[in-house]
Amino acid sequence: MPWELKNDRPIYTQLIEQIELMIFSGVYPPGSKLPSVRDMAQEAAVNPNTMQRALAKLEDDGLIITHRTSGRSITEDAQMIEKAKTKLAQEQISHFLEKMQLMGFEQKEILTIIDDMVKEMKK
Repeated sequence: MPWELKNDRPIYTQLIEQIELMIFSGVYPPGSKLPSVRDMAQEAAVNPNTMQRALAKLEDDGLIITHRTSGRSITEDAQMIEKAKTKLAQEQISHFLEKMQLMGFEQKEILTIIDDMVKEMKK
């Protein structure tokens, strides 16, 4: 999964989001060992300190575990991962709904648009 970093938001925040997506999508499955901070920073073309900070935040959130002598790994706690995944989805949906309401859409209109798009994706 290529790193897609943009200049419109802090790199640190984008790194956290992208690593979360890699965990949720199975690129980094539960219990798997992460590459070193330096390797991940080089791959993402960011400063190792920035990557370290992002990984520390994910560790605080419980998605990553640091082992004293063997680096970092993804938590094996499937419930923790599912909880974080659901939280991220709710944040994204909330942001989307706020924008739709600002544009003047009512709930029924929003649901119709979503339903039509889902049907189109299935084709």
